[in-house]
Amino acid sequence: MCKPSLIDAHIHLDLYEGYERDKILQELDLYSVEALISVSFHLQSTRTNLDLSRRDARVKPAAGFHPEQDLPSDGEVEELLSLIELHQHEIVAIGEVGLPYYKMKEYPEVEVEPYIDLLERFMIQSKRINKPIILHAVYEHAPIVCDLLEKHSIEKAHFHWFKGDEKTIERMKENDFFISITPDVLYEKDIQDLVKKYPIERLMVETDGPWRFEGIFQGRMTHPGIMHRSIEKIAEIKHIKEAEVYKQLFKNTTEFYGIS
Repeated sequence: MCKPSLIDAHIHLDLYEGYERDKILQELDLYSVEALISVSFHLQSTRTNLDLSRRDARVKPAAGFHPEQDLPSDGEVEELLSLIELHQHEIVAIGEVGLPYYKMKEYPEVEVEPYIDLLERFMIQSKRINKPIILHAVYEHAPIVCDLLEKHSIEKAHFHWFKGDEKTIERMKENDFFISITPDVLYEKDIQDLVKKYPIERLMVETDGPWRFEGIFQGRMTHPGIMHRSIEKIAEIKHIKEAEVYKQLFKNTTEFYGIS
């Protein structure tokens, strides 16, 4: 019996090895995965994701610059923003963008202000071309990002693999921001607690592949098919029938990203 349909709301498809990527695309139908929101790491990553989407329509590219790396040059930023402008009808969102929480933990001398400036540029562009924004914003950086979203009146914001305090969670709920749940919901209490608190109408599921998970996923390639286990756990935590969770999360993701 076929499982109900899923969408991976956040995956770095371009970062997989070629044979892994081929396996995933060949098996999407087998696992009832209808689409992949493939986020970008930088300029070349964006180009690769655009190319992947032209070869397979189930790949829905997002264009951005992942913050957990050194800042791009001014020239690279301008080229990326121009690429987004040129291909705005091919991309479904701007992302992954945000602030370098883990980089700053490792290198305390890193200054956050230039990253904030870059993030604002992405927000302004997302507003202008009317595309959602996909955010890497955790712990104490999340309130800063909420401030920026409110400043620019951005409503369609997706916080992927979110981690943060109660006050920020309430603020995100009030703003109707979306979050996506990773497979570590099976074994991480903080993620389970987040699922309890966050409304089902604002949830999606993701893998963040090729990032690898622990627990029952230890040593396994991160495949979008494992999101079915995430759905099972979300249904258990929220005391909702699995069929209803599948239906609601699929609706959330298709509507948020404008996927027909």
